[in-house]
Amino acid sequence: MSKYKLVAADLDDTLLDDNFRLTGRVKEMIKAVLEAGVQFTLSTGRMYRSAEPYARELGLDTPLITYQGALVKNALSGEVLFYRPLPLRYAREIIGRVHELGYHLNAYLDDLLLMEQDTPEGRRYMQIAGVQAEIVGDLLKILDSDPTKVVVIADEALLDQLSAELAPIYHNKVHISKSKPYFLEFSHPQATKGYALAMLAEYYGINRDKIIAIGDSYNDLEMLEYAGLGVVVANAREEIKEKAGYVATAPNGEGVVEALEKFVLRR
Repeated sequence: MSKYKLVAADLDDTLLDDNFRLTGRVKEMIKAVLEAGVQFTLSTGRMYRSAEPYARELGLDTPLITYQGALVKNALSGEVLFYRPLPLRYAREIIGRVHELGYHLNAYLDDLLLMEQDTPEGRRYMQIAGVQAEIVGDLLKILDSDPTKVVVIADEALLDQLSAELAPIYHNKVHISKSKPYFLEFSHPQATKGYALAMLAEYYGINRDKIIAIGDSYNDLEMLEYAGLGVVVANAREEIKEKAGYVATAPNGEGVVEALEKFVLRR
């Protein structure tokens, strides 16, 4: 019997293949993990409505960690365990700064994807998320309540520069992280995958040493650190691999299968 009782896995560039699909091997492995009595959940930067179809495909009856941890919500019952949106004051300040730079902006409100204009970056994002955006014009004119998060899309070097500029200003006020090299995400300081995973562990009464977290990117670091075992798939960057307790030899879903076989099913 496995010592691990809960597994949380990232979706993009981790559980999903390069076409944003769950392979047959991944689905079979997760079914075996569930049958072994181990809880399995998704931990993603995606919107809830973008993650929920995958949870249904996998037959999960667990709270999903979505929006980087800002929303933890059960895929079947709809029960919300945790919700921490980005304070409107900070969202407006960040949006104003990004307006000066001219980068693409996403905001999220009531599980809706809001974009200021139709851009190639926005169309690519919609393709990845499988969600249609509402084009709303100037976000500063329509945002009147706390958004779940704000995402800026631009070249990585530009985002790194923006992050370096804003991080000291919003220290302990806003969580800033890259989910992909070209997605810079701004959320509530408690809206991290690590904090959400801790909430989920408390919900199930599971000690952190009995938890596996699997990811690939910067926004996974908090949950990799929190979990008893942090696993990184082979396609992750080297600086992320350095933070892992185990680095899979295979990329994406095959790396997840490898880790679950080794540590959960012990095959």
